[in-house]
Amino acid sequence: MKGSAFSTWPDHGRPDASFDLLGRRDQAWTAGDALELLPENNGPRIEVLRGCVLVTPGGSVDRRAVQLELGHGIRTAARAAGWWAYVSASVMSGDDLFVPDLVVLRGSGGGRRAVDIAAAVLLGEISPAGLIDRPREYAAVGVPYFLRVDFRNRVPTIALYELFEGEYRPLAAAAAGTSFVMRKPFEFTIDPADLLGEEAPEEEPDAGE
Repeated sequence: MKGSAFSTWPDHGRPDASFDLLGRRDQAWTAGDALELLPENNGPRIEVLRGCVLVTPGGSVDRRAVQLELGHGIRTAARAAGWWAYVSASVMSGDDLFVPDLVVLRGSGGGRRAVDIAAAVLLGEISPAGLIDRPREYAAVGVPYFLRVDFRNRVPTIALYELFEGEYRPLAAAAAGTSFVMRKPFEFTIDPADLLGEEAPEEEPDAGE
């Protein structure tokens, strides 16, 4: 799909949009087809890569918690620097369609069902991220920064990469119990341990004391 980086895909869709098409359609899919013919949903991640539709389950409770916590922190930091951040936003790359866990844009994505990947400053993924080699796909189209979060054994780690000569090179990384400090493309600091959102609440003082 050609046009500006913030081209709007029509948000009305077809009234008969249905996931049943996934089992009936025998021709290659495009990002435009998926946006027009498939319904929006808040569950499985529906993506298109090289003509194939890829469906990824919505994720575990931990994965959702990490996305919520990270999304809130990144959104606040990004807005302070003049960027816009979203979670699970649809991003078009030619005929391919990606739904990264975290999307940071140069301008607002409000009112759009999908944005062009050229508008992305940073894309972030929480591992495991399905069947797509996301660093390779994002680097191939020139996304400047890639953020990865891993929480194997419930010990979160964060790593930031910068595009250099067509490949991502590490800029910053930290594991739970230490500080992840990001300077580019905007400043953001967090202890990865906070991503699971399980800090113990402060105890209420005993009324008898």
